[in-house]
Amino acid sequence: MKFVDEATIEVIAGKGGNGAASFRREKFIPKGGPDGGDGGRGGSIYAIADRNINTLIDFRYARLHRGKNGENGRGSDQYGAAAPDITLRVPVGTTILDAETGEQLFDLDRHNEKVTLAAGGAGGLGNLHFKSSTNRAPRQTTPGQEGEQRKLRLELKVLADVGLLGMPNAGKSTLISKVSNAKPKIADYPFTTLHPNLGVVRTSPSHSFVIADIPGLIEGASEGAGLGHLFLRHLSRTRVLLHILDVSSADPDVDPVEQAVADAKAIVEELRLYDADLYEKPRWLVLNKLDMVNDPQDVQKRICAALDWTGPVFTISALTGEGTQDLTWHLQEWLDAERQQANIEQDKADGSYVAEDPRFDDTRSDAE
Repeated sequence: MKFVDEATIEVIAGKGGNGAASFRREKFIPKGGPDGGDGGRGGSIYAIADRNINTLIDFRYARLHRGKNGENGRGSDQYGAAAPDITLRVPVGTTILDAETGEQLFDLDRHNEKVTLAAGGAGGLGNLHFKSSTNRAPRQTTPGQEGEQRKLRLELKVLADVGLLGMPNAGKSTLISKVSNAKPKIADYPFTTLHPNLGVVRTSPSHSFVIADIPGLIEGASEGAGLGHLFLRHLSRTRVLLHILDVSSADPDVDPVEQAVADAKAIVEELRLYDADLYEKPRWLVLNKLDMVNDPQDVQKRICAALDWTGPVFTISALTGEGTQDLTWHLQEWLDAERQQANIEQDKADGSYVAEDPRFDDTRSDAE
């Protein structure tokens, strides 16, 4: 499942330093000739794709990136120092467009791919470059060039890490609104989401993942019934599925556990009919609306027994937020491990993988 995360930034490279007009004046050398050095290059601004970043949220707050100017040249053949460059780290899959024309400039689709967003200005020439047999005391210099300036739009088609799966009104929209920045429509009457909602779940300043609320499925979705069939294909791109079950019931004549089990079996069957690979994808069971049941542990035990469930299971209340933090922390830990393994496999394929030396493993005990 993908959605477009975007940010608009302005990049201004540094100006080059001016060339110097100077002449060598030392004792016994009254006419030493020109010795003015060149100006230093202005700081350039680069972008590099980093697979350890998955959102552009930082660029929504840091919109202006300005490089420093190069130093001016000096006498005694001293050249000005070049200004340091700025490197902006963006997620793999970021597309960079000209914000004014809409022209696509770069598409960073590989880890460590680096491009120049704005080149720093070249330094000016000192007067030592203009000496000749007919012009032995040149006073000509050139100023440093201005650095490039651009207004850019960054777009990222983010791959959702977690997909929410469940019947209409199971509480998926409420859950995504509680744990992320997404603001889907929520109401106290039964309805189904018409469009996928996606949000970034930030578990720490440096850790986050993307969660997708897929429109609710109904029986027959794999054959085209309802809206769910339009989005079942997107679930195959997620890393893990959260199967949300409503463990409450507004009808006193209906056993909520039996209804939840029936809903779960129906959705699992739709997954099996639609795609065998999707059916085998990692799936966690999330029992929602525990604030509306008297004995959550008993409900969990009965549902797991009826489904013969042996995988991860969490009980939450998306409305009050109870249990949601524990769920997101476990998801982040699991996703980090998956990403690390994927990176190792990619490095092995590229031939750049270096195995860690066990002699420097601080996690081993002295007994080992």
